[in-house]
Amino acid sequence: MYQTIKYEVKENIAYVTINRPEALNALNKTVLEELLDVFGKIGADDEVRAVILTGEGRSFVAGADIAQMSTLTVAEGRAFGAFGQNVMNVIENVEKPVIAAVNGFALGGGCELSMACDFRIASSKAKFGQPEVGLGITPGFAGTQRLSKLVGKGMAKMLIMTADTISAEEALRIGLVEKVVEPEELIPTCEAIAKKIASKAPIAVAMSKTCVNKGYHLDMFSGSALEAEAFGGCFGTEDQKEGMKAFLEKRPAEFKNK
Repeated sequence: MYQTIKYEVKENIAYVTINRPEALNALNKTVLEELLDVFGKIGADDEVRAVILTGEGRSFVAGADIAQMSTLTVAEGRAFGAFGQNVMNVIENVEKPVIAAVNGFALGGGCELSMACDFRIASSKAKFGQPEVGLGITPGFAGTQRLSKLVGKGMAKMLIMTADTISAEEALRIGLVEKVVEPEELIPTCEAIAKKIASKAPIAVAMSKTCVNKGYHLDMFSGSALEAEAFGGCFGTEDQKEGMKAFLEKRPAEFKNK
């Protein structure tokens, strides 16, 4: 179905694998278009309760496709950046939790893609960085925005302005990733997290994600009001009735996404 990504759903988990290993999974226009399409499908699929996003081979995503970008005009560069940003926004805001399984290089657009996910689990062999200034450009897929929110303004400036590549352990230390595991443990670790999330009430999970994402940009009063609306709305769901009934009856809940 897709030229540059592999997609399957198993046991309520969607697996999205960027599949251009010969180009270290670099993001060209086709990859971005296919990511946009597949995340549209994921958002509309009630079977999917969590997503694992990774790369084929030894790279997560080594960056945007330099060969494709090298001849862009100002207008074309602006349009390509805007399109990439839109794809990242769709991934960030899809109602299903998205876990980045960072198996190798996550540089430039790859680092930006990982940051659009809800959290990042990294192989000990993973490498992160925003090397764009060494190519005469800025980060283009909202890297200047998301990196500063994850690691702080000063650290983001240092990483972007030096174009340094950092290890998975350093990424963990500065808060760019949430966990580092050995390569063979990467997908099993992500699957365990995804299965745990999939066992919870899907509507409540989606509302929680929305509250965190939107509330991050609001003052405490406005963010708390957003949360109150979501909290109250949960009491109109069948899953809330089932969750609390199961708790009182001391049994596992069986959520139906209703």
